[in-house]
Amino acid sequence: MKRIILFSFLVFGVHTAFAQLTVAKEIFTRRDTLQGSLRPERTSFDVQRYDLNIKVDIDKKNIVGYNDITFKVVENTSKIQIDLFENMQIDSIVYNNKKLQFKRELLATFIQFPTPLQKGNQEKIRFYYSGSPVVAKRAPWDGGIVYSQDTNGKPWVAMACQGFGASCWFPVKDSQSDEPDFGASIKVAVPNGLKNVSNGRFLGSEDLNNGYTRWDWEVKSPINTYDITINIADYVHIHDNHKGLDLDYYVLRANEAKARKHFEEVKPMMDCFQSKFGEYPFKEDGYKLVETPYLGMEHQSAVAYGNNYLQGYLGNDLSRTGVGLLFDYITIHESGHEWFGNSITSKDIADMWIHEGFTQYTEIVFAECQFGYEKAMVYAKGLQNNVSNDRPIIGHYGVNKEGSGDMYPKGALLLNTLRHVINNDAKWWAMVFKYSETYKKQIITTQTVIDFFNKESGINLTPIFNQYLRYTTIPELEIRKKDKALEIRWKTDEANFEMPIVLEIKGVKNRVNVTNNWKKLEVKTKSISEVHPDKSAFYIKY
Repeated sequence: MKRIILFSFLVFGVHTAFAQLTVAKEIFTRRDTLQGSLRPERTSFDVQRYDLNIKVDIDKKNIVGYNDITFKVVENTSKIQIDLFENMQIDSIVYNNKKLQFKRELLATFIQFPTPLQKGNQEKIRFYYSGSPVVAKRAPWDGGIVYSQDTNGKPWVAMACQGFGASCWFPVKDSQSDEPDFGASIKVAVPNGLKNVSNGRFLGSEDLNNGYTRWDWEVKSPINTYDITINIADYVHIHDNHKGLDLDYYVLRANEAKARKHFEEVKPMMDCFQSKFGEYPFKEDGYKLVETPYLGMEHQSAVAYGNNYLQGYLGNDLSRTGVGLLFDYITIHESGHEWFGNSITSKDIADMWIHEGFTQYTEIVFAECQFGYEKAMVYAKGLQNNVSNDRPIIGHYGVNKEGSGDMYPKGALLLNTLRHVINNDAKWWAMVFKYSETYKKQIITTQTVIDFFNKESGINLTPIFNQYLRYTTIPELEIRKKDKALEIRWKTDEANFEMPIVLEIKGVKNRVNVTNNWKKLEVKTKSISEVHPDKSAFYIKY
């Protein structure tokens, strides 16, 4: 979520500090490597489950508690890495009722076992910790915890840590490469009179007789660690059900009436997305929207919502076409992440276009479901204005580094272009549906995506993927007049580039296959000015 929010604020003229991972970095630090790379201390074990049990002291802005980390040993090892930000304290790490030795280096905690752990064994440690998590200054553009108040003066607290790191607030294997296979439990004690809402299903609450009530939640599905969250407020719970899917909304007390009306949009959204991308992937955990003091985030089965019950993006249209004001951007975009980002996850955040490009494409899909193809293409073309082509979409691997914020609009426009390259809607939607189902609840790479679409389309799409993902330029269509005829070619960074284009000439549409080599354009015109490429269906320069 974070990247598009920052970019759109720039679009609307708010020139403030960039998010932590948005400014290009050419030199990477040891901390970047510790957070982003995969070494034996990380790859030797596979997390099976997290069981988090904490108390949040809002007045002191402090967290205290523990995380039980259950894991399977993949390779014999005596040392593993668990992450926790430097400003947080480790109270002890317990294994088989004995305290373990550990060494801290920046955010990494290297835990030493007295005897080697054997491959195939399942083990569990209890990691006791405490401290005051970093307070976000402008969530979700930066990461950390948010302390606010509702209109009645009651505390309103929430967490947003995508890119920044889940280890900013609890001990965790902080890598997208490993999700807990069997979910998590999140037990959070908060001051009496407030509720905590986290991911998954609500199991119940318990008055601890010390001024705090603990709220227990259970996630059965694998979950990205940055998706695990807390939301603390005087919430009102609204329950609904749509065709067998539980819909739950937790909103501030003052907003109950408007929320009941506004969130009706979720039902046609679910109908659209499930028809195009398959069944909601976390049905066992339910679907929730939770009102937050920041704009939004794709927290799995507890989607953060802070768009003030407005259409568009805080009342603005990112496409600047009018189509973006026909739906609530945050509801649609963040919910789209349930399929793309939460279900299908990139192994390294350098490939975050797999999350963000596909999810911005869900906006185009929803617009088409609701308002028709023509308006969807108007919206898609409007998104072209948000592409800066400043850096490649794919970032640097192994250093917790995302690529350009273009991963949102340019990634979506790549997919829209591919749809029209394939030129068979029945085939395209079948491919997208199969992609969502094939890699449901899996962790993949860019190469996985390319291989899938190559195979299913029967077309070598690799050069097209590469041009849009790995370069700062897009295909440039060149037309020239030579010997009383017109010639056409693509100018690209990627060698051996081939892609069709639709040209409108005197009201007639002509589909032409174009390569990097000049070829004669077999059309009934000798005037370049009469040739108009379709720049809504294809994201190109001309």
